[in-house]
Amino acid sequence: MDASYKEKAEQLATEFAAGASSIGELNALLRAMMKRGLETMLDSEMDDHLESERQVRSEAETKSSKRGNCRNGRSRKKVQGELGPIEIEAPRDRQSTFEPQIVGKHQRRIEGFDEKILTLYAKGMTTRDIQEIVKELYGVDVSPDLISRVTEDLDTELKSWQSRTLPSVFPIVFFDGIVVHVRGGDGKVSPHTVYVALGIDLEGKKELLGLWIAKTEGAKFWLGCLTDLRNRGLEDIFICCVDGLAGFPEAIRTAYPQARVQLCLVHMVRAALRYVATKDSKAVAGDLKKIYTSPTVAAAEEQLEKFAKVWDSKYPTISKQWRRKWTDIISMFDFPEEIRRATYTTNAIESLNSAIRKFTKNRKQYPSEQSAMKLVYMAIREASKRWTRPIKRWKQALNHFAILFPDRLPKDYQP
Repeated sequence: MDASYKEKAEQLATEFAAGASSIGELNALLRAMMKRGLETMLDSEMDDHLESERQVRSEAETKSSKRGNCRNGRSRKKVQGELGPIEIEAPRDRQSTFEPQIVGKHQRRIEGFDEKILTLYAKGMTTRDIQEIVKELYGVDVSPDLISRVTEDLDTELKSWQSRTLPSVFPIVFFDGIVVHVRGGDGKVSPHTVYVALGIDLEGKKELLGLWIAKTEGAKFWLGCLTDLRNRGLEDIFICCVDGLAGFPEAIRTAYPQARVQLCLVHMVRAALRYVATKDSKAVAGDLKKIYTSPTVAAAEEQLEKFAKVWDSKYPTISKQWRRKWTDIISMFDFPEEIRRATYTTNAIESLNSAIRKFTKNRKQYPSEQSAMKLVYMAIREASKRWTRPIKRWKQALNHFAILFPDRLPKDYQP
């Protein structure tokens, strides 16, 4: 920091400590500083504008009787900032050619104010909630129309995000769904599912690849989702982790024939426990864990047989379900421990689902599918700010992928 600015900051802090008696006074002081700063920057912009016009004027113009451009007073305008409303006096020029950048001619909100509204919106706040919080924090009466205009800008952002180009390879992709309630055109509210595709890239970092919403699901719908990913550049997936969604394994094998399908074992255990009395839940979950943590397929099959002998008399449905889906349960045994841990623990997708539910819990229903999509997208956008590190043991997993699929990795990652 420049010494002079540091001295001014310290001086202002000292003056405030000596004379101010409330946070309100500090807020007023900061608004005054913001006003002075904005007006100073606008004046600098005007000086640069007039100087550049003088430089481009031709010699003939200079010698003529024509007057050059010059300042022409000021215009008052009120802008909303993070500290509340600020009234500034913006400079004008005689020929009206000045286009300020720091605060545009028709701009009524300082950069950052809209982002605060979007952050509140992303956390599941209703329009009324946002109005009350902005009023309490900044002393600004925000109209519902303003909030709508800010959030409507999300439509363009969401559309661009949904059509963006993807990398050609994602080693692991998790697919899951979140149920939301949407009011249809007939006024009736019905459950819809927002489906998410969360990828683990070659650096081991999480990235949301796509969002889709539907009232029903099936092989045709899922094939459309996978085709969308392929059309956007995703050519290969090594392992697809799904929770047993109807028709999905078949759709995966059609769109990505080389991909291995691995059922999410967390979902498999949860589905099994629906049939189990509370007193037996811990014991059943523990015996199921012995199956999927076995070192080999043969050992897993042996544990499944033991499970059936112990529990089939009380809960015969569980072993029947696991046997029916056995092919997609044991896919992980084709891989070493590092890759298995990255797929069956499902921490990545569970963490994402938790973030989405946290932001959507205040919304009991949505006026449209697009409204639901926007809020889920905003929730994920907030959650993704923390996706800065690779998942655990990724380097070991990547080394195994390089050995198992050397020809399917991009050139930069081939051994």
